Amino acid sequence: MSDLNLILLGPPGAGKGTQAERLREDFGLPHISTGDILRAQVAEGTELGKQARRYMEAGELVPDDLIVKMIGERINAGDARDGFLLDGFPRNEKQADALAEALEALDRRLSAALLIDVPDDEVVRRLAGRRVCVKNPSHIYHVDFDPPKHEGVCDQDGSRLIQRDDDKEETIRKRLEVYHSQTEPLIDYYDRAGLLRRFDGSRSAEDVHDHLRAAVATLRLEDQL
Repeated sequence: MSDLNLILLGPPGAGKGTQAERLREDFGLPHISTGDILRAQVAEGTELGKQARRYMEAGELVPDDLIVKMIGERINAGDARDGFLLDGFPRNEKQADALAEALEALDRRLSAALLIDVPDDEVVRRLAGRRVCVKNPSHIYHVDFDPPKHEGVCDQDGSRLIQRDDDKEETIRKRLEVYHSQTEPLIDYYDRAGLLRRFDGSRSAEDVHDHLRAAVATLRLEDQL
């Protein structure tokens, strides 16, 4: 069976992490988050992790070539030999070129780039509406989609609900500006390569999952023919 190598694209708040976990269960593909890889390498004290830690402690971004090396090791691990779902990388065309080179070195190729497209105003509505419990941040609500019984009060322990700084509209808009300037050009990049698959992320999570699952199942079937 051919490997199924996928990346997930979309703005913050598009639900990429949620959909990746669902696809992981559907197809047995590991969900590879660059943030998770970085934290694991640093925590384990690997050589790459030690190099990354020096940049992080200096308050600098970890260089692309170091991230690519980490990803190369991760996608060559046993559980990723039949494919993977890559989330959070690439973020720009330079990183996309580096990923393609890393895959080529392993005699592999990208199968598709799955774009979960959500309008900016919907992203703001989703993220700015979140409220978390000051006592237990795992207790999460949404003013529109999942409101507490009493406004501003956690249903589970009666503590106060707050809006995190990174869920404030001004912060979200800035994150979207970065996405549009740096990552959105990847849509054309992968479209030109014939690898882009678009999905309407403004629909329900269940509908998005159904369409993603069908598309990935079709990709797998095409690889087997």
